[in-house]
Amino acid sequence: MIKYFDKASIMEAESFFRRDLINSLTGYKSLNLIGTKSTSGTNNLSPFSQIFHIGATPPFVGILFRPHTVERHTLENILETGVFTLNHVTEAFFKEAHQTAARYEGSEFEAVGLEEVYLADFFAPFVKLSPVKVGCRLVEHQTLQVNGTVMVIASIEHLFVEQKGLRPDGSLDLNMLGTVTVSGLDEYHVGKRLARLSYPKPGKELREI
Repeated sequence: MIKYFDKASIMEAESFFRRDLINSLTGYKSLNLIGTKSTSGTNNLSPFSQIFHIGATPPFVGILFRPHTVERHTLENILETGVFTLNHVTEAFFKEAHQTAARYEGSEFEAVGLEEVYLADFFAPFVKLSPVKVGCRLVEHQTLQVNGTVMVIASIEHLFVEQKGLRPDGSLDLNMLGTVTVSGLDEYHVGKRLARLSYPKPGKELREI
């Protein structure tokens, strides 16, 4: 049995129902903790699932932030300092990662018991437990006219990956690394590999690699 929604029925639904429904539509999403530090020296840590690949040459990533209509420490720190870190989350600390979304006044690192680490003389803090740590530098940002969402584009300046999860071809074995993913706003998952497939070409049979 299929449940049908048109746009009018979506907009007429209770706000919590609409929020959870639309946030779940895109399926499983990447999960990273973004680490920043204010100009006054306060560390900040927050979970983000709206992070996407933009390009590899040079290496760029993008992040979407909700409209900057209230105080948003992560976005403000990025705009002020120009740097931040991305940190994969694992099963060992996904609950602490979720808790960093709470509205703390001081450092989320201290509040939830996650240890920060500074690497490569980078200003922003990394999460020590994370198996994939990425140091990023702000390239540009723009406010989308459609709904006030802020898009940040950054270059990848530093990358630290646990050796066990780095394949010879450069791809990451996320299963080996234990990277956690998220659906909706609050449901966490551990990935299960089905297969890795060869490059698709017309008339050529796919094979597992």
